[in-house]
Amino acid sequence: MVEVPVEECGGVARRPGVFAVSPLLRAGILALTGGKERSPEEAGRVRAVVLDELGEVPGESLHLPEPRDDRLRVVSELLHEDPGRDGTLAELGRAAGASERTLSRLFQAELGMSFQRWRTVLRIHHALFRLSEGESVTDTAIACGWSNPSAFIGAFTALVGQTPGRYQAGLRGRGE
Repeated sequence: MVEVPVEECGGVARRPGVFAVSPLLRAGILALTGGKERSPEEAGRVRAVVLDELGEVPGESLHLPEPRDDRLRVVSELLHEDPGRDGTLAELGRAAGASERTLSRLFQAELGMSFQRWRTVLRIHHALFRLSEGESVTDTAIACGWSNPSAFIGAFTALVGQTPGRYQAGLRGRGE
């Protein structure tokens, strides 16, 4: 883990994201997380390079806002427990004690996105974890609620910017 003092975070994204890692950024992160002891000045210089590189890399937002409204929290908890759950918003609304229309409005008003968009981002969050654990693309697709691997690959690529297979290969290449 690279710790960055808050006063140095000016140009860094304020929300979680997925970034393409340049060779320089990768080397900087490895230098900061490797076993070599560095003086505070040296670590600060390397960290400055890492932050400069992060500022140059376009990131795809994976921000998943969490609801405050009790009815939305019920829906959120159900889907966090089982991201593959394929219930409609109307079905989930019955468990939450709210109509589909009410929940739809709440998703837009409170979370700034549609229910479908929110659920897709949630599923991608779960997929990233499963893929990092070495689970196959097909098993991940099914566990996270996609009807087939092709639909999952399309959604993953649209949000993350690379296919799930390439994402996994990148993890293996970094030894993570």
